[in-house]
Amino acid sequence: MEHINSYYLNPASIARLIREKSFLYRLSLNLLCIIHFFTTSDTIAQTGIAPADGGGQGNDKAGMKYADLSQINAQNFGQLKVAWTWESPDTKITLKDPKLKTWVWESTPVMADGILYISTSMSQVAAIDASNGKTIWIYDPETWRNGLPSNNGFVHRGITYWVEGNDTRLIIGTADGYLISLDAKTGKPVSEFGSQGRIDLTQGLGRPVNRKMYGVSSPVVVCKGVIVIGSKVNDIPLESPMPPGDVRGFDVKTGKLKWVFHAIPEKGEIGNETWKDDSWKKNGSTNVWTLMSADDDLGYVYLPFSTPTNDSYGVARPGANLFGESLVCLDARTGKRVWHFQTVHHGLWDYDLPAAPNLMDITVANKRIKAVAQVTKQGFTYVFDRTNGKPVWPIIEKPVPQSTVPGENSSSTQPFPEKPAPFDRQGMSANDLIDFTPRLKEQALSIFSRYNSGELFTPPTLDKPLIKMPGIAGGASWSGAAFDPITQMLYIPSNTFPYAVELEKSKVAPYGLIGTNKPIESVDEVPIYKPPYGRITAIDMQTGLHKWMIPIGDIGKSNAILKELNLPKLGRASRSHILLTKTLLIVGQEGSTQRESGDATTANFQIIDPKLEAYDKFNGLLIGEIPLPRNVTAAPMTYQLNGKQYIAITTGGANLTPELIVLTLP
Repeated sequence: MEHINSYYLNPASIARLIREKSFLYRLSLNLLCIIHFFTTSDTIAQTGIAPADGGGQGNDKAGMKYADLSQINAQNFGQLKVAWTWESPDTKITLKDPKLKTWVWESTPVMADGILYISTSMSQVAAIDASNGKTIWIYDPETWRNGLPSNNGFVHRGITYWVEGNDTRLIIGTADGYLISLDAKTGKPVSEFGSQGRIDLTQGLGRPVNRKMYGVSSPVVVCKGVIVIGSKVNDIPLESPMPPGDVRGFDVKTGKLKWVFHAIPEKGEIGNETWKDDSWKKNGSTNVWTLMSADDDLGYVYLPFSTPTNDSYGVARPGANLFGESLVCLDARTGKRVWHFQTVHHGLWDYDLPAAPNLMDITVANKRIKAVAQVTKQGFTYVFDRTNGKPVWPIIEKPVPQSTVPGENSSSTQPFPEKPAPFDRQGMSANDLIDFTPRLKEQALSIFSRYNSGELFTPPTLDKPLIKMPGIAGGASWSGAAFDPITQMLYIPSNTFPYAVELEKSKVAPYGLIGTNKPIESVDEVPIYKPPYGRITAIDMQTGLHKWMIPIGDIGKSNAILKELNLPKLGRASRSHILLTKTLLIVGQEGSTQRESGDATTANFQIIDPKLEAYDKFNGLLIGEIPLPRNVTAAPMTYQLNGKQYIAITTGGANLTPELIVLTLP
C-alpha cells in the first residue's frame, strides 16, 4: 500500500486507496468515518435533525442533503417496509372544489423532538408523530381562498423550524404572499409576530403588487436571528411592471423588517448601471423562488436569483441586468452585499439558478477552502470561496453567438468554468441525433430540420423555434445536488431535456415579444437526441474531476420501439431527488409533470416506474430498489427515533393522492 503521512490524512484519498486495494465496503466506510471524526471539526448536517437556527429544505441550511446515519445500509436496504403513511389535508379541499388543482407535492418534512413538520401544496402546515404517522395538529392559512397563486399555482417546498430556549416556531411563506410564524407545539400563530402571526409580503416593495402575481413556494432561511425570504414571480410578463424580486430580512421573533435587498438595483446602488436606459424602473421578476443556503458561522446567506422579466426577449432591458441569474452573498444581519457572481449576462434562455447552493468545506491543492457550489440549468457547476466569492477554479468569459432579433443586444460573452466539466449535454447539432436504426435517424433528421439550433447560449430566433439544450426543465433542477462531507464528493442529478423557444407577440406593453417554450417533437415518444436522458454525475470536489456518471430511469423498458432493440440503460428525462447517508446514495425519480393543454390550473402527473433506489456512492453501482405506489416528488429525508432509522418520502399531488410514505426496517 502507498505510504500515507498521518499528519495529512485526507478522507477521500483514503477512500480511493481502500477501494483500489479491494477492502470490504463496510470496513472502508467505517474507517472513513473514524478518520473523519479525528481529522476535522466540521459540523456534518444531519437531515431530519433540526438545528437551532433553521432553514433550507428539511432544515438543511448547507444544501448538503446528507445524513450521518447508517442503520439502513447496503446489506438491508432491500428489506425496507412501509412503517406508516399520511395523506395531505389538501385532498379534502380539492374534493370540495375540483377547480382547486394542486401542483405535485414538493415538500420535505423537518423532524424535531419526535415530530415531523411539513407543508402541503396549499401552504397548510402539519405536525405528525414521527413514530406512527398520527396527526397532532394542522394549520390552514386558507391560501386557497385567494384563488390560484402565481407561477405553477399551488406548490410548496417546506417550512422552517426555529428554536431558542423554550420558544419553538415554524415559519412559512405562503403561496399567496404572506409570512407566517406558528407555535410549533400548538400550530397557532405567534401573536407577537407581525400582525397576529402574519405579515403581508405584497406590501413594502416600492410599487403596487397584485397578489395574483406574487407568492412564496420555498422555505425561508433563518440566520443570525433574521428570516431571509424570497418570492415566486413569473418570468413572462403578465402585466407591466411585474412585481420585483426583492429579498427581505425580518426579525425572527417580532417580524419587524430589518432590511431589503433590491434584486434590480436602484439609482446609486451597485449594478444599477447594468440596466441601461433606466430599464430598472420598468422591469421586475429577478427573484429567488428556489431554496437558499446560509452559513451561521460567517453570518452569510447565499441567494440564487432567477431571470428578469422578460426571460426570452431582452429588448426592454438592455445591459447585463444584475442581479438576474446571479449567486449573491449577503450579510444576514444587515442585508449588505458581500459578493456576487452573474452566471448569465442579459439572460435570454430562462437559465435561472434553480437550486440551493451547496456549502462545503473542501481541500484543493492541500488548501482547505470554505466553498460554495452552484449547479445550473445550463449544466455548469460554479465553485467559489464562500467567504469572498473568488472562484476555486478559473471561470473564463468566452465569446458566444449573437442575437439576430432586431433591437436585441445580447451579451458578447458568457462565463464558462474550467472545472468542473459540464455535467450534462450543452448545445445541439445533427451529430447529437439518435442513430439506433437508420429509420429512426432519418425521422430524427426530418424533425430536427424544423428548428434552429446551435451551441450553448445561442439566442432565440424569429424564423424558426430555437432548440435550447439544456431546456428550461433540463440540466439541474430545484431538487439540487448532494454533498458528502466525508469523501468530498458532489452528486448532481440532471435531465438531458431540450426545449424549443418560439418568439411571439406579447399582449403586455412594453415587452414586444415573449418566448413560448415547448418540448421538441419526438419519434413515437422516442427523443430525437441521444441518451442518457436522465443521469447522476459524481464529482470529486478536491480535484474538480468527474468520477462517474450513471443513467437514472430507463425509457427503453417502456417504449415499444426501443424495447425491441435490446439497448443498454437509457435514462429517463425526469427530475431525480436524492439523499446521502453514511452508507448510501438514495434516489427517487419523478413521473411526468407536464401541464395539460394550455391550462395552468391543472397538472398531468403520470406514474412511471415508481421506486426508491440505492446506489454505491463510490462507483454508482445499483444496490437495491424498493417499489412505491407513486413517484417521489421531493427530496427524501431520514431520521432516527427510538433507535430506529426511518426514510420519509413525499409522493403525489396534481391528479394523484398526495401521500407521505415512511419506510423503516422490519
